[in-house]
Amino acid sequence: MNIEEILEDSLQKGGSDLFIVPGAPIHVKVKGRMEPFGSQPVMPAQSLELISQIYENASRSQETLKQTGDDDFSFSIRNVGRFRCNAYKQRNSYAAVIRIVPFGLPDPKQMSIPQTVIDLARTKNGMILVTGPAGSGKSTTLACLIDEINRTKTGHIITLEDPIEFIHPHKNCLISQREISLDTQDYASALRAALRQTPNTILLGEMRDFDTIQTALTAAETGQLLLSTLHTLGAAKTIDRIIDTFPANQQAQIRVQLSMVLKAVVSQQLVPGIDGTLVPAFEVMIVTPAIANLIREGKIHQIDNVIFSSQEGGMQTMDNALLALFNAGRITRDSAIAYAQDKTTLSRKLKEKKLHVV
Repeated sequence: MNIEEILEDSLQKGGSDLFIVPGAPIHVKVKGRMEPFGSQPVMPAQSLELISQIYENASRSQETLKQTGDDDFSFSIRNVGRFRCNAYKQRNSYAAVIRIVPFGLPDPKQMSIPQTVIDLARTKNGMILVTGPAGSGKSTTLACLIDEINRTKTGHIITLEDPIEFIHPHKNCLISQREISLDTQDYASALRAALRQTPNTILLGEMRDFDTIQTALTAAETGQLLLSTLHTLGAAKTIDRIIDTFPANQQAQIRVQLSMVLKAVVSQQLVPGIDGTLVPAFEVMIVTPAIANLIREGKIHQIDNVIFSSQEGGMQTMDNALLALFNAGRITRDSAIAYAQDKTTLSRKLKEKKLHVV
């Protein structure tokens, strides 16, 4: 079995992820559906051989995998593509999940990323967060934003990623891309170091813990533009998550700090489309003076109402995004309701629309 041929075949199928798990056939995820490569299960010795081939392509030691049971890294295959691999032990054997990242940078229009989101690249300083569940396309959106900054501004962009997925060439900006554990120890220490490297824009792959979030807020206060991600869905939940990371006696101070540095929250999820593809739906919150005041006063629960009623800067709620996708004939009524934040209200709107059409 040859991993290069398997990955090339996966790309030709339009796959997004490849799964090598002993005891089952190799599977590839295509348009959100799992498809097996044949019917023969992969034996432990075969999975180890395939994973060893991956490590050879990556010129990487298997020591971390053997010692800790997990390893996350990226690698390239010439004329095929870039890949992000998470190798791990399971039931005393080795398995891997490989994210497929085609060569080149994504096209925002092909990815159906709203122009409102791309326009956030004009932001001079502060913090922009792209949020959503794992596999919702956050890295793709961030790559598009970084490319837009690289194309339209000048300065120094530093990306801190685990691992590096999209490779950005130098355009109008200089770009330094650092991979956690390979180029630097961890997010928090890399972010502290970045503040001494005269950046104009910092991409922080993920705000995982208290130290990273605290340092990120400080970085956003010092004049840089900082972009990062959280595994939350919705602006209000994102803000609550950040504030709840801190001890109760610091939360009032953090609300004030966040109200000053936060510029926008983009939440996204992938919804099954009528044509069998996955369609991205975006909630966009721009921090207006009214929203900044709600954050400062701890009235986070009122933010959704402000987004819903505001037309400023192209803001929209997730449910309105789903409604627009349904109206455009891209998703079904059932999918819109299943992925809605307020299922009852959206269901009522869809029923009213149906009655109006009749």
